[in-house]
Amino acid sequence: MLLHEFRPGRLIVGVTALGLAALYAGDAADAWVTPWYGVVPVLCGGLGAAALATWVAYGIRRRRSARTASSENIEAPASTSGSQDIR
Repeated sequence: MLLHEFRPGRLIVGVTALGLAALYAGDAADAWVTPWYGVVPVLCGGLGAAALATWVAYGIRRRRSARTASSENIEAPASTSGSQDIR
C-alpha cells in the first residue's frame, strides 16, 4: 500500500534537476563543456513535461474520485439523518 499518492510531475522535475546537476558536474570536472544557453531548453522542456504530466494526473484523479463518489452515494443526505439541528 502506498503511503502517499503518486505525483508524476514532481518525478519529472526531479529527474530534470538531476540531469542538469550532472551536466554542471561534468562541466566542473572538465569532462566536457556545457554552454550556459544549453541548459535553458532542458529546464524549460522538463518543466513543461512536468506541467503536462501533472495536468493529466489531476484529470485522471478527479475523474476517478467523481466516479467513486457517485457509486457510493446510496445513503440518506446529511440534512435528513438527524445529525443537524434545524432552528
